[in-house]
Amino acid sequence: MRVCAVVIAVIVALVTGAVPASAQGPDPMPIPETPPGGPVSVFLDDPAIVNAYPTRPQAWSRLPGDTGVRLHFTIGTPECYGVTATVSETAEQVIVDLRTGTLPAAVDRACIMIALSGGLDVPLNNPLGDRQVLSAT
Repeated sequence: MRVCAVVIAVIVALVTGAVPASAQGPDPMPIPETPPGGPVSVFLDDPAIVNAYPTRPQAWSRLPGDTGVRLHFTIGTPECYGVTATVSETAEQVIVDLRTGTLPAAVDRACIMIALSGGLDVPLNNPLGDRQVLSAT
């Protein structure tokens, strides 16, 4: 009888999306704002990257028109590495989930090991205004 109750509880949790607090990710962390400009290799969002892993942006800057932000991070060469981001917006916050990984075409290719300052322009659904920019990781 107990086993049946546990199985039902697990099924309900899976169906409803309930996740124990210990299994949830960390709270979003603030990212410091930096003035626009500076030398940076701008990457295009590429959700096809492989071996993607969470990457915390080191900083962000405002894009013209207040309808997007540029995330600043460290990454390898654009010939081998790529980046993708998802955004969650509320009235008070913009939470970005940045992931970096290998380009599909570079999986079996030798890549030089060099760190670059990378940037990714992330469009927003609403003007940034005075909302706080946070990292999901």
